[in-house]
Parts: sequence; C-alpha cells; structure tokens
Amino acid sequence: MLSPTLRGGAFLWRVCRGAGDCASILCMDTVKHFTRLFAYDTWANQETLASLRKSQAPPARSLKFVAHILAAESLWLDRLEQKGQPRVVWPEFTLQQCENLANDLARLWRRYLEMSSEGDLADSVGYRNSQGEAWSSRKDDILMHVVMHSAYHRGQIAADMRSAGLVPAYTDFIHSVRQGFVE
Repeated sequence: MLSPTLRGGAFLWRVCRGAGDCASILCMDTVKHFTRLFAYDTWANQETLASLRKSQAPPARSLKFVAHILAAESLWLDRLEQKGQPRVVWPEFTLQQCENLANDLARLWRRYLEMSSEGDLADSVGYRNSQGEAWSSRKDDILMHVVMHSAYHRGQIAADMRSAGLVPAYTDFIHSVRQGFVE
C-alpha cells in the first residue's frame, strides 16, 4: 500500500508490504529541489568569486574557469528559454564582469524556476551545441547538468588556487546547509 502525505513541499510516502513491513520514502517536489540546488550554486559561485577577489591577483586559470562556469550557465538558460543566442563558452572576462554576470544569473535562475512547474521540467528542449550539432534534452537533466558542471569547475578553481599558495573558497554543499546558507 502507498500513502502520500505532504510535508514542507515534499511528499512523504509510506510504503507497506504487509503487517509491520513498512518504510517511509521522502520525495521532494522537483521544482523545490532545483530551487534549493540553484540557491547552493549561487552561494558557491559567490564564495568562489569572493576568494578570487581576496587573492588580490587571482590566478588567470582560476578566472578563466569561473568565467566559463558563468558563461555556460547563461548559455544553458538561453537554451531552456529557447533564446538561441550564440555564446562564447570560454570567454575572457574580468573579475568584475564575472561578479556582474553571477548576480544577474542568480536572479534569472530564480525567476526561471519560479515560473516552472513539475510538468515543465519533464519536457524536452531542442538546441544546438557549440559544434552546431542538434540535440534534445529534458529540462530537469539540463538543470542537473548545470549544477554539476559548475561544481566540477569550482573544484578545479580550488585546486588551482591551492597550487598558487592561495586559500580557495569552501563550497561543499553540506557546508552550505550546515552553516544555514542554503535551507
């Protein structure tokens, strides 16, 4: 037997296979889940930018990675919104340009998710990749890719900063939750 209960934007399912053989499964609303992940992504990008700013002269490679993170996030948002605007995925941005774009993206991703529904996120969207090849992907897969892609490159930034003798931002997801930066 399956019985759902709504708790704080998530469904708690109680699954029973027989007398005394019951388990609870928590299923979060997909839009709320991605809203939480993008809140983390925004926080982690801001922490990374702050660590680069503190370094006085950020390593060129680190700056290139953060510019790529933000350009890719912008590109994927354009694809989701079917804007089809060509973007450079490895731009040469200053730290200030990165900070400006990060602030804009925080607002734009929040708005995109606020206007999305469960059904919307299961839909596919067609687009062309940077080589001009036609592809189609589910919106929720794109959102997961954006968050994971950004985390991957923030790890590269941390390694690059450490190798330059600098202290990178601490951007682990669990840290953001423990410290109350992400609910």
